[in-house]
Parts: sequence; C-alpha cells; structure tokens
Amino acid sequence: MADDAFYTDEHRALQDHFDTRRLADRVAEVVRHDTFTDRHRAFVESMPFFWLATADADGWPDVSYKGGRPGFVQVLDDRTLGFPSYDGNGMYRSMGNMTANARVGLLFVDFEQPRRLRVKGHATVHGGPLGDPDGLLRRWPGAELVVTVAAVSVFDNCPRYVHEMTTRELSPYAPEQGYQPPEPEWKQRPEFAPYLPGADNGGVDDGEAGTDNGGVDDGEAGDGEASVRSPRGR
Repeated sequence: MADDAFYTDEHRALQDHFDTRRLADRVAEVVRHDTFTDRHRAFVESMPFFWLATADADGWPDVSYKGGRPGFVQVLDDRTLGFPSYDGNGMYRSMGNMTANARVGLLFVDFEQPRRLRVKGHATVHGGPLGDPDGLLRRWPGAELVVTVAAVSVFDNCPRYVHEMTTRELSPYAPEQGYQPPEPEWKQRPEFAPYLPGADNGGVDDGEAGTDNGGVDDGEAGDGEASVRSPRGR
C-alpha cells in the first residue's frame, strides 16, 4: 500500500460489508488534509499532551502518552510538526522505534471542548547520536531529542465518545524556559538510583533491582509523578 493511500483493501472490505463506502469516501473528502491548516496549527499548539503510536522494525506496535506545556508541539511548516523528547525512564522505546520504522500516528484530544485530531506521517529523530545539524534542540528547553513528523494525512475524528474532563493543573515535571523541573521521586528509590546515568553502582547486583515499577514513567516525553503538584500548573 502506498503511504498516501487512506484506505486499504481491508478497510474497504469492512466498509462494503456495512455499506459505508460512500460515507467513508465523503468523510475523507471533507476532513482529510495532507497539510496543516491554520485551524490544525492552533489546535495542536494549544494541547499539553498527545498520544504517539510507533512500531519497531518487526512491526510490533507501541503507544505512548507525551506531555508538556501548551505549545510543546509546534507546527514548523504546513507539512511538518515537531515535538521534544524529555527525560524519561531510559528505555527510549518510542525514539528507538522511530529510528527503525519512521511511520507514526499521533492523536490529539481536547477533553474540555471535545475534539480529536489525528496525524499520520513519517518521523525523524534529531539529537544525541543521530545529530542535530538544524539546531532544533534549541527550540525546546529541556529536550534530550526532538522529533519532526512529515505529515501524510491530517484529519479530524468524530468526538462523540470523548468524555468531558477538566485539566486541574499541568505537571510540574514539564520543562519550560527558565524553570528547572524537580527530580521524580522514583529515581531516588534504592532499586533504581544506582542505575541512573553517571551513578556509581559499584557492588550493586543487577538482580537486586525491583520488578515493581509503580510510578515509573514509561516514555521519553513528559510522563511524571501524578502525586506531586506544583504552583506552576494551570
């Protein structure tokens, strides 16, 4: 299937079974774009979080919540968006997947005024061992890496099943210019502290590390300790 094909044979088979091919074609005609409109830009750049779907070289999928302060996702031009990868738990699952398989999906959801926007495209990871010749890291204070996504499809989804919720405050762990986020509590635990980058773990047996990772964030961007709140939040 070509990357710009919106529906596969499998999609079509289901549409034909339920007699929705005409509707599916009309919906795609009305809502699907291959560039970011001004309306898309305003929505994306207002969001303090999104979900990122990736897959590894073998095709195994993964999904990760990415959080930051509003504006941490930026539409760089009418076909490209970018977002930072912040300090996480060191697994680099999303970042590693994208270096092996550039195809990604992003889902933005507004729970306060129900709306959904989906982006499908090709990702490039910048920084670290991959280099940053364009200096993108300078755009995002606190970023370890930066991801750019060249859009293939940008489209709104029906929000009817989005439950209305309110964001009480933003995470205190989300970096911003002039603000140093606190260290997450889980990194101070004895089962993890000796294994942090640069830590002296002499005499620590790898087998001593606990298997219960409750409270440990699972990604490279903006996953934090929910029990800690900050006056810098909303």
